[in-house]
Amino acid sequence: MTTKLRKRLLAASAASALLLAGCSSSPPAAQPSVTFGGGAMPGMSGAPSTAGGPAGPAPATGSPAAATGDQVSIDNFAFAPATLTVKAGATVTWTNRDEEPHTVAASDGSFHSPGMGTGATYSHTFPTAGKFDYVCSIHPMMHGTVVVTG
Repeated sequence: MTTKLRKRLLAASAASALLLAGCSSSPPAAQPSVTFGGGAMPGMSGAPSTAGGPAGPAPATGSPAAATGDQVSIDNFAFAPATLTVKAGATVTWTNRDEEPHTVAASDGSFHSPGMGTGATYSHTFPTAGKFDYVCSIHPMMHGTVVVTG
């Protein structure tokens, strides 16, 4: 073996040893933490959190966002409000504010949204009076009701 080749092999071996030593002595990377708010189920991936500064994500706080008028917010694995009262002929719009997909599916089969990603909406018009219970078909622990008055 030539001296030139021997020097290259020695240099490559030294570089490999340094790389391996550097990798094995590095501290583990910090993992983001998630805090579940009211209504969330532990173990559900993608629970919302509010982005923080250099220290990492800040925990999510409070309850699901309140909805107004004929609007229902899907937030923190819950429908808000859980019960909405509207007049016959009203159109209700659901907005997914979670980072997980959700659906809106009537228990009586009268309406069913497609899977909705973050920021997606689904609207349904209620022509007649009645009580309409619904769930998220992906997360059946999520329940809501629309009460339609005459």
